[in-house]
Amino acid sequence: MPRVKGLGHVGIYVRDLERMAAFYRDVMGMTVTKQNWRAGLVFLSADPDAVDHEIALMRGRPDPADPHLINQISMRVETLDDLRAFHRRLVSEGYTIEGVVNHASAIGCYFFDPEGNRTEVFWVTGRPCWVPTANPIDVHRPDEAVLADVDRVWNQLRHVPVGGRMAEEAATVEVTRQA
Repeated sequence: MPRVKGLGHVGIYVRDLERMAAFYRDVMGMTVTKQNWRAGLVFLSADPDAVDHEIALMRGRPDPADPHLINQISMRVETLDDLRAFHRRLVSEGYTIEGVVNHASAIGCYFFDPEGNRTEVFWVTGRPCWVPTANPIDVHRPDEAVLADVDRVWNQLRHVPVGGRMAEEAATVEVTRQA
């Protein structure tokens, strides 16, 4: 039976993205690894050689009276087969799947836990990608087909360095809810 291998990252809703990014970068000493200011995303890592991000800042925190702070909690699995098994288990147990997406650097299965918290289990593909991207993917196809989709996205984005930006940033980088 597959199991989670560790916490990958935490996504936090923020009101002031610029201030929060500066705090984690300048005060905490983290490196901005991925960013899309138009979509309101900044990802940071304490060690970009080891992990592409540990904190994901997302613009859109509600008013101060609303305690909705966490965008997501993301946990790493060891293999693509583990990710597939988690997806099957979550579906069979009736959890709401928000989507399964190709981030190039990882494939993530987004779902909601029993109390409605957005959660992700993800598998690291081994292809470093420094652009926030989320493309729907069917992980239940053969490995070769899944990896071909990963490589297609990675080849489009691999020229962007750590902390770099695309000339034409998308306005959104969202997981599309799947039925």
